[in-house]
Amino acid sequence: MAAAAVESPVVTGAISIEGLTKVYERITGREIVRTYALNGVDLLVRPQEFVSLVGPSGCGKTTVLKVIAGLLDATAGLVHVNGTAVTGTGVDRGVVFQQPSLLPWRTVRQNILESLRFAGVARAQRALRADKYLDMVGLSGFVDHYPGELSGGMQQRVGIARALALEPSVLLMDEPFGALDAITRQHMQTELMRIWAQEKRSVLFVTHSIEEALLLSDRVVVMADGAVRADVAVPIERPRSRTELINDPAARQLRAQLESLL
Repeated sequence: MAAAAVESPVVTGAISIEGLTKVYERITGREIVRTYALNGVDLLVRPQEFVSLVGPSGCGKTTVLKVIAGLLDATAGLVHVNGTAVTGTGVDRGVVFQQPSLLPWRTVRQNILESLRFAGVARAQRALRADKYLDMVGLSGFVDHYPGELSGGMQQRVGIARALALEPSVLLMDEPFGALDAITRQHMQTELMRIWAQEKRSVLFVTHSIEEALLLSDRVVVMADGAVRADVAVPIERPRSRTELINDPAARQLRAQLESLL
């Protein structure tokens, strides 16, 4: 008698993507020209996992994030967050973009309170959450300042606190440190590692920097031409340092592997 088939265990992802395709159409003369921003992307981000997307400009990294965030509709494919199909935006997903887009006429604290009000968080919880996450990002002494009074790095901290205050299960970050100077960027990377170690939320992080991806991530997913080209684990123990990434032979080999894929 033939042996009974054994089903493979199903891995439930914080983010699960199957066959994600995004096509843009435009009419040129009498023809419809189709451009594939995404072409059959498969991706799994496990609970409490930090995954980075790297790849050249225009490869589809930000498009993936926007579809997960519910800001773009997919042309085809399946996108689930914690087992629920994405049909629009939701407070289960916090989003941090390259520019924090703060309300300039609101104070730091008011910016977060307004976001929580818009998200439907109960009034009694708003102040508690705002204060908790502003303290977490080191801005408890700047709650009454306006965005124009803050440095770029401090403004981005407000953006991160605003996303965390929603207490999402998934954090989507699209080159959040890309506009910062090198010193501030390194400081913000260190802060993000500290916050992630404390919160352990699932993170999908878009970056052009292989060094940044290796410093922060459990896995690095390489994209090219709207598709996933490679999915590489980062077996370097935390906490990590930039010195380790430079001096450790295994880290140097991993960096060379990723560079060869781009």
